[in-house]
Amino acid sequence: MYIGDLARATGLSIDTLRYYEKIGLIPPPLRDAGGRRVYDAETLRWIAFLQRLKATGMGIADMLAYARLRAEGDQTSAPRRKMLETLRALVAAQIRDLTDCLEILDGKIETYRTIEAGLAADGQTESLSHDASNDRRAGHRRKPLRPRLETT
Repeated sequence: MYIGDLARATGLSIDTLRYYEKIGLIPPPLRDAGGRRVYDAETLRWIAFLQRLKATGMGIADMLAYARLRAEGDQTSAPRRKMLETLRALVAAQIRDLTDCLEILDGKIETYRTIEAGLAADGQTESLSHDASNDRRAGHRRKPLRPRLETT
């Protein structure tokens, strides 16, 4: 497949693919008679793996270190495994933290639903969208919400 095909298949730009090639993150592809890059299915699988590493928060320097070890062959399996074990521990900690956040959010949402149900029963509901439209008419701009988690 040509670079445009690889870009479509991976969601990466052509410039990003050329950059990855330049820095050694992906191996140099074969060239056809016209000098165009020709990538194989293995490159596509490798980029998919790199995208997973990036999604975990791994930086480009660590991805390059991993790629260099990979290029050296099976004798580097131990350091690569250790890198992935370290990364896995970090991801597991992030999942635990996010799970805690999700539980807090669920609790708060349920609290507000209970409050709203009580207000509705008393006939005292106020529409949040009504408040927001009043702010816009008055020339107020709401700041984007930044997550602030309460622990109560």
